[in-house]
Amino acid sequence: MKKTYAIEVDCANCANLMEEAANKTEGVAKATVNFMMQKMIVEFADGADAKAVMKGVLKACRKVEPDCEIEL
Repeated sequence: MKKTYAIEVDCANCANLMEEAANKTEGVAKATVNFMMQKMIVEFADGADAKAVMKGVLKACRKVEPDCEIEL
């Protein structure tokens, strides 16, 4: 399953770091952050609970950029 989320990120470097953090989160098969579009596309692993996984993604991304927002 693949979903697109609106995000708020301040710079392209932070977007790259957020993408890396999201890809390391359990339940994420692949995550892509588009800084220009302010969007995150997440492909979930089979059987993963999207809501629970996205809470983990948000937590991981906030370690990179504490004021980032992902519209869940």
